Amino acid sequence: MSLLKRLTLLCAAQSTTALVLNTLKSATVLNPATGTPTPLLDGLATSRNVVVLLPQVGEFDSYEFCEQLTAVADDLKAAGLGLRVVGVGDADAGKRFEAFVGLPEGGLRVDPSATVHRELGLHRGPGWSWPEWVSDDALRFVLGTLPGGAPDDAGQLRPVGDAWLNYLLMCAGIGAPGTLPEIARGYFGDKSAPERLRPDAVVSVGDVIEIGPGVGPVKLGPFRYENSWKDETGYQRPVELATVRLRAMVEVLGNWDAYVSDARYVDVRGATYIVDGDELLYEYKHRGVLTYSATMSRPLSFLAPFIGARALNPLGLGDNGVSSA
Repeated sequence: MSLLKRLTLLCAAQSTTALVLNTLKSATVLNPATGTPTPLLDGLATSRNVVVLLPQVGEFDSYEFCEQLTAVADDLKAAGLGLRVVGVGDADAGKRFEAFVGLPEGGLRVDPSATVHRELGLHRGPGWSWPEWVSDDALRFVLGTLPGGAPDDAGQLRPVGDAWLNYLLMCAGIGAPGTLPEIARGYFGDKSAPERLRPDAVVSVGDVIEIGPGVGPVKLGPFRYENSWKDETGYQRPVELATVRLRAMVEVLGNWDAYVSDARYVDVRGATYIVDGDELLYEYKHRGVLTYSATMSRPLSFLAPFIGARALNPLGLGDNGVSSA
């Protein structure tokens, strides 16, 4: 690599670091407890902080990630790291999400317009738009089939339609590297990952679906059966992670309007940073849906230098591979 190219890359990296640090230090978000604006980093007792920017608070990524972050909150504090989580949504959505996930009190902030995400240029899928030849009536019909329906404000119809288009394309793996393998991992299991469901956990959808306790008996309508792997332990069993995601889906779809106040930002992805004063120690940007970590088998591996093995199995469930992770 030529010296000029190296200098160019170095300057670009420094510029990106400056953008991240300046944005995080100057950003204003909402405290869901009070509904009032507050600096993003306000209330953190240390200069070294883990800053997690979530997509919509009502999304698989947000629930999964925060379930594990909540489990290591005390470990982070003991290691001298603050934790600030910012999700896209309004104050009421933030309060509901905080209670559902069990985040430490005061750790969550919300950004109703995804302003911080947009200033940092975070991913929004392939960036497609509905062509002009698709009429507003046709678009309104399409949105009517999706959670939340079509917006009443005609001026928001196209922006909401574009956001949903890009989100659904990401769900299909378009403009979202890693999404399809992660969806598959949820169904087929992962020998390199720890268990994800507690042995006494039961996940149900009305009277139609019931899974559990654990990965044991399954009820699908009138049918009942037992998974052949129900007695296996020490790894993420088939369908286990998909069941965790089903639990999140039941909560969110059953309370969509409470979680998503502005569907123009359903496509916005998140990022994770570790900052120490004027240093950016770590940065990861989501690449799609269900890609909230560079190491999805063990999503908190980036925290291992600070909290050790707890980062590799934050929920403390069965894990045959922790010694080699």
